[in-house]
Amino acid sequence: MLIDSHAHLDSPRYDEDRDALLERAWQADVRSVLSIGIGDGPDTMYRALELSREYAGRPETPRILATAGVHPHEAQLCDEAALTKLNNLLQEPEVIACGEIGLDYFYDHSPRDTQKTVFRQQMEIAAAYKKPIIIHCRPSDNSTNAWDDTLDTIETEWAPKGLGGILHCFTGEWDHARRAMDCGFLISFAGNITFPKAQPIRDVAVQVPLDRMLVETDAPFLAPVPNRGKRNEPAWVAGVAEKLAEIRNLSADEVASHTTENFHRFFSITASMAH
Repeated sequence: MLIDSHAHLDSPRYDEDRDALLERAWQADVRSVLSIGIGDGPDTMYRALELSREYAGRPETPRILATAGVHPHEAQLCDEAALTKLNNLLQEPEVIACGEIGLDYFYDHSPRDTQKTVFRQQMEIAAAYKKPIIIHCRPSDNSTNAWDDTLDTIETEWAPKGLGGILHCFTGEWDHARRAMDCGFLISFAGNITFPKAQPIRDVAVQVPLDRMLVETDAPFLAPVPNRGKRNEPAWVAGVAEKLAEIRNLSADEVASHTTENFHRFFSITASMAH
């Protein structure tokens, strides 16, 4: 059994074949997908919740769980109305986390000071509903600046809440992973771990304890080798698990079992609830 802990199922790139896509995921032994509720910006962050409800209980379809949040790209659009929407969404039982939120210094679509402010505002709302956070972090080229700022913020603003979270699509250094785990976070690896130039990510993945690790696709982005460059989908999370198994000298089934158990434990979900 596999869990895709991060996918953008509401992407318009799936509008033509979402049913078939979820069927393929089920056939690949994916039993749950965490659908990330950032939409195309604050106005559409509710779509992940809608999908969770639309597909609930369908046979041979993974359970869809949802998040809600404002991505750092759209931080400058995060006004009072957006924060009110987030506040309302985090009250819904299907919305199990706030995210993805954080800092992106690679594209700088929103000013960095604005990103930091909105990051903190969303943490406050998440804390009010005792929901963990899903972190997006991307530094500028050849730098760890965004990782350093993100971990500093987590340690000072979030760790005292005791709610933890997930570092999604981890690309940082071992020290960043270690600091996050000290704050109750899980480390999630995506399809880029299979890319030839991703040895630094693989070096960290070898060190992360098995009970602190998740797998994800970040679909429709970052399709793993040999599908790199294609539209990614939850079924291909198996490729991430296989690469982790290879570098850790484990079976793919062991990685699947551990990462599934980690997800269930972190979110207090039983295996029966995930079907």
